Amino acid sequence: MELDFSPVWAGWTDILHGALVTVEVTAVALMLGCVLGLLVGIGRLNPRRRFVYGICTVYVTFIRGTPLLVQLFLLFFGLPQFDILLPAFVCGVLGLGVYSGAYVSEIVRGAIQSVDRGQMEAARSIGMSSAQSMRAIILPQAVVRMIPPLGNEFIALIKNSALVSLLTIHDLMHEGQKIISVSYRSLEVYLAIALVYLVLTSAASYLLHRLERNIRAGGMVQ
Repeated sequence: MELDFSPVWAGWTDILHGALVTVEVTAVALMLGCVLGLLVGIGRLNPRRRFVYGICTVYVTFIRGTPLLVQLFLLFFGLPQFDILLPAFVCGVLGLGVYSGAYVSEIVRGAIQSVDRGQMEAARSIGMSSAQSMRAIILPQAVVRMIPPLGNEFIALIKNSALVSLLTIHDLMHEGQKIISVSYRSLEVYLAIALVYLVLTSAASYLLHRLERNIRAGGMVQ
């Protein structure tokens, strides 16, 4: 068997465009996931607030307990049944963002709970409210501790984003499948796609490692 990568070279501009779309989808989805994760993570800190805690728990349980592909299809094929038509890109970003938010919420909750409780008590003793203490004292410390696991979540999202190609989003996987449809060189194209994903995740890992090392060098994380 001989490998023929000529279709890959001929379509490298399409592959590059798909890689940029993949990064764009992943970045926007991670931002959405961080916002949702922060709100849900804080909402799950106090079980005594039963209503908020219950809603957040149901959200986390459903999202973490069902496949991402099913969630994407529910948005793309399910919402039109209620006359809600969203562009494929929006469905992809929403699906990935909501999915990521469930996992980010656990990162947020764990980071906040890792901060010494005495700091909250000290802040309350000088007259700060719970919200003020959380915003000014607890969250700044927790955010620093969230950075390494959030970086890992970003890497996982890059790989999970391959599923949005099924929603007709012109990401890396979709562009590769277009090349396969006219060249019939599936092995070579998928090898090239895998290499691009490896480059993206390796670059993200490197940046994450540098950021974490700088944080530790600054004494912000023990």
